[in-house]
Amino acid sequence: MGVRVHKAWGHTPSLAIQNRPQKGWRATFSCSDDAAGLYHHVSVAKDKNFSLAWATPRPFTLGGGELSNPAKKEIHGEILPVLGILSGVLELDGHLTVETAEEVIFREKPVYLSPHAREKLAASHRALLSALQGPRAVYGVNTGFGALSRVRVSKEELSQLQLNLVRSHAAGVGEPLPDRVVRGVLLFRANSFLQGASGVRPELVELLLGMLNGGVYPVIPAQGSVGASGDLAPLAHLALVVLGEGRARFRGEELSGREALHRAGLTPLSELHPKEGLALLNGTSVMLALLFCAWVLGNRAFSAALGGAALTFQALRGHTQPLDPRVHALRPHPGQAKVAETLRALLAGSKLTDTFTEDVQDPYSLRCLPQILGPVWEVLERLKTTLTIEMNAATDNPLVLAEGEVLCGGNFHGQVLALAAEELGMALAVLGNSCERRLNLLLTAQDRGLPPFLAQNPGKSSGLMLLQYTAAALAAENKVLAHPAAVDNIPTSGGKEDHNSMGATSAWKALRIAENVVHQVALELVAARWAAALHGPEKLSPATLGFYEKLVEVVPPPGEDRDMSENIARVAKDIKEGRLVIHGV
Repeated sequence: MGVRVHKAWGHTPSLAIQNRPQKGWRATFSCSDDAAGLYHHVSVAKDKNFSLAWATPRPFTLGGGELSNPAKKEIHGEILPVLGILSGVLELDGHLTVETAEEVIFREKPVYLSPHAREKLAASHRALLSALQGPRAVYGVNTGFGALSRVRVSKEELSQLQLNLVRSHAAGVGEPLPDRVVRGVLLFRANSFLQGASGVRPELVELLLGMLNGGVYPVIPAQGSVGASGDLAPLAHLALVVLGEGRARFRGEELSGREALHRAGLTPLSELHPKEGLALLNGTSVMLALLFCAWVLGNRAFSAALGGAALTFQALRGHTQPLDPRVHALRPHPGQAKVAETLRALLAGSKLTDTFTEDVQDPYSLRCLPQILGPVWEVLERLKTTLTIEMNAATDNPLVLAEGEVLCGGNFHGQVLALAAEELGMALAVLGNSCERRLNLLLTAQDRGLPPFLAQNPGKSSGLMLLQYTAAALAAENKVLAHPAAVDNIPTSGGKEDHNSMGATSAWKALRIAENVVHQVALELVAARWAAALHGPEKLSPATLGFYEKLVEVVPPPGEDRDMSENIARVAKDIKEGRLVIHGV
């Protein structure tokens, strides 16, 4: 009696509804029995209650509730939106948007493989097997790798060739990549295969998505990729877990790859088919995941920084004339105009702006906000296009077309990502520098009606003096991190791979800078919250009052000296999680 849902990674569920007068309505999602179920079951009882359990060896309840009309024939239409089965599970078909990727990576939305994408995988795999029937040498499939590409490998050794590749290339070192970045690696590697040009089996992709949905995160050392021939060393550590080897994290615990898969109800591949090891390793997914996470954090930091700048602008009683649209029409860079327009909207109705009359011009960090932050906005906007193209690209080598042709190329080369990461890192460093300068203004604005360092009893109290020290230390670190790695080149593989992008290093630096800038923004926000409170929040513009009230929830009012480290961390966390944003930016 009730509704029973069976949903597989690689299949779109079909729905059948049966009217059983003695047992009530029953709806069944059905798919082939050879794939692991995403949702274990949903049951609907006579009293309208339902429950949902995850498909694991030991199922646990995800949620429950009531249906508005359990006797309704379209019962699935009622239950699925409530449970989020249709709206919460995202179909993966090889056409990712940055918004969808953010949902999966940062909000951990589950995904499933579309039937069309599954068929593209199967067609490419069949084409590869067909190409291997003849005498032709296919790089990395029946030959050695890199400088060993002239060595032919017999048909009997093709599977061992792929296994040897994975094991020998797992030579990364350093701290493991964060779980969020590993989620990105799993998603982007799978989606690259969905372009249908990699020759891998659908079962391989389904396992990658099973790991993504089930929270099996391979332990991937952060260092070892030179950003060409793909992220070979890091991705080899991911590939080990696919085979039940290596190490992985599952619910915060580091385990053997096999045990982590077992606890998630997943089965490792028993072997690798031709090219599958090479396909797993030979792509840009690590540098792409690092860059994507840096970009998301950068966007969130930028939005929060604009809100903070608007509060600081008011607390310093700044002049709004430099925001006049006529100024920016005479230098019509889109980012500059966008920031000026946003600030005009945020500051409208403020009782604090334009009240400082002792000087006709403000310092640059206020007066030139559109000219400073506008280019940062443009970098973030440009990078959206680069990310969208790359996450929907086939980036391994060789490429296997469905019609049977095998093409050797260099789509694994990460130069485009390396240069984008360097630009992002520099842009975000500028954003952080501007926050540090405005923070300094807030702490030294006695002429604008604020006490030194926003201290209650200056001299006896130090107030927020040390916030600027920390912001300055982060700025110094960002200067070093912003030095480009992408202009360097160290050949590898005996000189066969004679130009490497170092894109993984560039992307790692960009993520580190983004994390630093989140804290620089948080430091300005804490000081801006105190400064606004000292002037009186009732004087703030209507558009910034809600933003200020969010800060009030996590930052105490100005007063005696206290340990503010926890409050700074809470503000930074809210920025990272996208809770402190200016809507529309």
